Amino acid sequence: MEMKDSGSVVLTAYHPHSPARIPGMEQSFVQDIPPSHSPTSRKSLSRCRRINRMLSNESVPPAFSRSNSQASVDSTSMEDFWCEVESIKESREDGSEEAMLLEFKPADEGELEAEWLQDVGLSTLISGAEEEDGQALLSTLTRTQAAAVQKRYNTYTQTLRKKNKHTVRDVRDIFGTSDSSPTFETVPVSPVSSNGIQLPGQKPVWKSVSSKSCLDCGIDKGSPCITEELSYDVSFSESITVLPKTQEWPKNQRFKKEDSALPKFIVRKSRFGLTEVGDLSPEDMKKIRYLSLIELTAFYDALGVELKRNRAERVRGRENGLFGVPLTVLLENDQKKIPGIKVPLIFQKLLLKLEETGLETEGILRVPGSASRVKNLRQELEAKFYEDTFDWDQVRNNDAAGLLKMFIRELPSPLFTVEYLPAFITLVEKISKIKLQLQALHLLIMLMPEANRDTAKAFLQFLKKVVANEGKNKMNLWNVSMIVAPNLFIYKGKRANQQEMQAAATTAHIVRLLIRYQDILWTVPSFLISQVRKMNEAAMNNSKRQLMFDKGVRKLLRRKTMERERPERSEGAVTFPPYLQSDIPEGVIRVYAPLHSKVSMAIQLNSQTKAKDILARFHCENSRGSSQNVRSQIQSLHEIGGNIGQHCLDPDAFMLDVYRANPQAEWVIKPKAS
Repeated sequence: MEMKDSGSVVLTAYHPHSPARIPGMEQSFVQDIPPSHSPTSRKSLSRCRRINRMLSNESVPPAFSRSNSQASVDSTSMEDFWCEVESIKESREDGSEEAMLLEFKPADEGELEAEWLQDVGLSTLISGAEEEDGQALLSTLTRTQAAAVQKRYNTYTQTLRKKNKHTVRDVRDIFGTSDSSPTFETVPVSPVSSNGIQLPGQKPVWKSVSSKSCLDCGIDKGSPCITEELSYDVSFSESITVLPKTQEWPKNQRFKKEDSALPKFIVRKSRFGLTEVGDLSPEDMKKIRYLSLIELTAFYDALGVELKRNRAERVRGRENGLFGVPLTVLLENDQKKIPGIKVPLIFQKLLLKLEETGLETEGILRVPGSASRVKNLRQELEAKFYEDTFDWDQVRNNDAAGLLKMFIRELPSPLFTVEYLPAFITLVEKISKIKLQLQALHLLIMLMPEANRDTAKAFLQFLKKVVANEGKNKMNLWNVSMIVAPNLFIYKGKRANQQEMQAAATTAHIVRLLIRYQDILWTVPSFLISQVRKMNEAAMNNSKRQLMFDKGVRKLLRRKTMERERPERSEGAVTFPPYLQSDIPEGVIRVYAPLHSKVSMAIQLNSQTKAKDILARFHCENSRGSSQNVRSQIQSLHEIGGNIGQHCLDPDAFMLDVYRANPQAEWVIKPKAS
């Protein structure tokens, strides 16, 4: 379609899906919208053209130094990205978004390393206190992970010595080394079971994950697709050390924007099944975050890439309302109405509105809604949402998409956290292999705060549905990624323009990976679960040793020993039921189901017994006695206590293997958390 200068309004926010593009963005498209928007649209078109011409003509000042990933994508393919950037800037100029700058505090290397040690749960190395959790964490580290901790602690101590602040412990005192080379005990790096226990004489049994775990959104079914297998049994940093570094980032790094260019990854289930982030207790997920940061640092070290983090001033958002309010504050307010809710209600409602009526809308997310309508709808939502008096039928699909993107942009801290935004950029700019990019991205997801991670998961699930309706909405995976990237990764700092120029194609590629592989990214790597188990076991052993040295405990033990040596009373003795006694035979577990009519059952395990078999047996035994509400709920078998806080088991987990990994656990059937 040719552009005509006949008084009609030019809009650059949407163009049909077509492989034919005119270089330099000289072709645009006409959209029938009210004439009042004409000046703004022409302004947007002009700005988008100028930016893309700068990129295509290599006229960017040297300070911008385009990355290899940017050079690999032609400027016209980024048209949607730059138009979205311009739309965001205009909305701020119109006052519809509050200006909130994130200022970054300068910090020396020692301060950065001190913060890193605190963030990985090793603050005791700084304070000098002997804390059991810190010792337990250190005892679980792999060779590369321990080397990463040593490197950061060395830098921290050297900086303090230069400043002559105070005496610090030598790293050899912590790791027990006699020279500069580490000789400490580490977690085995050979493949082990997902719970860190190698069962004697037993080889791992692999089972392919269903197609739901290998997304096919946006893939041309007729196009060839590379298939690779992912393993979670060995830490990413340990497995990468055997790869020649010369193969990791060739000089002319390029990536294609076609969806079919992305490989298909197959994740196979071990005998312990797979674990999602919501399947572990908050206490264990906290330890997962500690270990993920250590592993991410070791991973970048193994690749020879610097892991950079931002030190942002704390930005205090609004304490009430909907937009510009921290996620944690929103959830605290929403949980008063709906206990246990994990994603803010306003965000859920916007997603629901778009899923019900907007998935088939042509150009959804790309074609902007009316700026004045979006501003008025925002004000009305702020006033009426919690009173349940807001009329959602009046909201047009494009306006709902505008409100959704505005909500994400106005979060006081970016959804993917300002501290790790440089790490997201680096994983694409410095690492060319998709598999390694995915592993780094996986660890970054594990690092996210719970509220951010749950909200991001809901958002990515919605974007997957948008891409699945590409045939009607004309939004493929790359289109969606370009539109979403500026809203997620362009934060409001003093040097935002320079950063935008550098990270355009990079951030779009990151969003593409997030959408394409989201089911993989929300699975907890089994080697991290193995380390959490070892960490819990080490903490328990430390506690036991401490108790043995307590005088009061020793006196109590002596008294109990004397009582056991007295003759047993034949009359009036209390006999406990068998399921409360500790002498349960090997391979037999007692499963509790508090919500069922039959609340407990002893089950003999064999090598083929799965968690879903136990659930089926309880369902059969209780199909008549349990209430309809209990039968309709999605039930799961949970492993509780021992060397894990709480673990919702995969239905395909082989129970004898899980039992041997944690023989002290209790087994409870209860509803699966949503």
